[in-house]
Amino acid sequence: MAKNFKVRAQLKDGVTTLKALITHPMETGLRKDKKTGKQIPAHFIQKLMVEHNGKNVLDADWGPAISTNPYLSIMFKGAAAGDSVKISWSDNTGASDSHTVTVK
Repeated sequence: MAKNFKVRAQLKDGVTTLKALITHPMETGLRKDKKTGKQIPAHFIQKLMVEHNGKNVLDADWGPAISTNPYLSIMFKGAAAGDSVKISWSDNTGASDSHTVTVK
């Protein structure tokens, strides 16, 4: 389901910059629906991982304090043009998604 991601990995001077926009509601579980008055259930990314050619670059534990449709930007060394970078997440409801891009 790559539609949940907009990702770019760009190499410059030996450093790869990965930029990702993730489509996710990131509900805290504390808000109420204005129309019904009922509490909106928690729905947030718990685990986010970034891998370069199968090796872990980032392993982050997220929670309800992260904004809706989170944006992530990281820089790391060791990649070359044409390498693959995979970003994946799993949330508190058991849903998950991933997307792989090529370093340019």
